[in-house]
Amino acid sequence: MEATVSGKKISLDFVAGAGWNHHIPRVISLAKFFGKSDRFFELLSASAKSAHQSIEALSHLLRESNGNVSLAELAVARRNEKRNAETISEELVKVFITALEREDIEALSKALYRIPKTVEKFGERYEIMHHLVKSSDFAPQMAIAKEAASVVVRMVDMLPNSPKLENIKAENDKMQELEGRADQLVLGYLKDIYSGSVDPIKAMAKRDLYDLMEKVIDRCRDACNVVTQIVLKNS
Repeated sequence: MEATVSGKKISLDFVAGAGWNHHIPRVISLAKFFGKSDRFFELLSASAKSAHQSIEALSHLLRESNGNVSLAELAVARRNEKRNAETISEELVKVFITALEREDIEALSKALYRIPKTVEKFGERYEIMHHLVKSSDFAPQMAIAKEAASVVVRMVDMLPNSPKLENIKAENDKMQELEGRADQLVLGYLKDIYSGSVDPIKAMAKRDLYDLMEKVIDRCRDACNVVTQIVLKNS
């Protein structure tokens, strides 16, 4: 069993044999012993929930816009995510021992931040182009994005409990299946766009927004892949 100290792994078995209380169960990590274990898990969980919130806010925007597009909810979710990411970076500088490897914490934090950032970018483009498209055009992709965000939250929330690799892989398989469905949707959209039956300006607007929505789902996939790699590394 290992912990990361200043970027280097140390064996807890070695530490336990060097005079630590042998009555303390060996499964207790040094990070937990020093009271630092839960902080990063809490911050990463908050980031995952902010990402989920941003996608829910986008879904609400598409349902309720009626010609008046407000990006306020998307901006709030992205700011919350940015604040969490900055706090994680600051904590990594101050904390001597981390429950996960520092580069893994940074990679997951960055992957989670990209979700609301991409969602906000979609919202900004939709604000410009909404008169050229119908919000219902994006309903199937939006439904997949919401499912994907839920998978992200579940996987990140599993991390503090040392999940079994097969359980993480099962969730990641769901994410890969969702991405596959999203890819098939985009192919169908492209066939329609290039059929010649769509006004060229509207076709450009649709293509741009379809691509951005696909990126939102891809960002969720990226975060799930990082979680899977973390668990695989520590299994």
